[in-house]
Amino acid sequence: MKPNLYHLIMCGYYKTVLKRGLSLAAALMVLVVFAGCDRTRMDKGFEYFPDMAHGRAYKTWSANEAMDDGKTMREPVAGTVPRGMEPYPYGNDFESRELAGQKLQNPLQMTPQMLEEGRELYRVFCQNCHGENGDGKGSLHTSGKYIIPPASLITPEFIAKPEGETYHVISVGWGVMGAHASLIRPEDRWKIVAFVEQVLQEK
Repeated sequence: MKPNLYHLIMCGYYKTVLKRGLSLAAALMVLVVFAGCDRTRMDKGFEYFPDMAHGRAYKTWSANEAMDDGKTMREPVAGTVPRGMEPYPYGNDFESRELAGQKLQNPLQMTPQMLEEGRELYRVFCQNCHGENGDGKGSLHTSGKYIIPPASLITPEFIAKPEGETYHVISVGWGVMGAHASLIRPEDRWKIVAFVEQVLQEK
């Protein structure tokens, strides 16, 4: 049985529709692929059914009803120290101050460059109280804003003190002077000590 004209027309029609459908589907696939691209490479695209892969974490400063104090931010555990840091073994009392003076010694071999660095560190952290020349006549005291006179670093009594004691006082503080361990690195504290001993006290 030969196909009639109607069958030939319908067959050609379906083939055309099928080809166009496949072309349209291919075009849509290409569009979907390009739509998932991001020039900044920061967009993760769409996720389907992540199934709890992403936790709903608390914001750092947000309230947290699960904690007794209602805070999300936690303090470090008592005794926590940064990785690579050696805890300072001496306390802020007379016995520790004397012991530090006996035990601590400058581990750095001082060079002219290190002394210049010590000068700059002294200017930043010490000069406003102890003065440019180390005589205790810093701007905070001479201006009248700070009534308690800072210690002079160039008296015979102070010059007689061991370098470890000076380092200790810089680290933990003494009297009204606050601790500077959190502000000045250990090696920089020793540079300040060396500058005081080798420059200010030698004038």
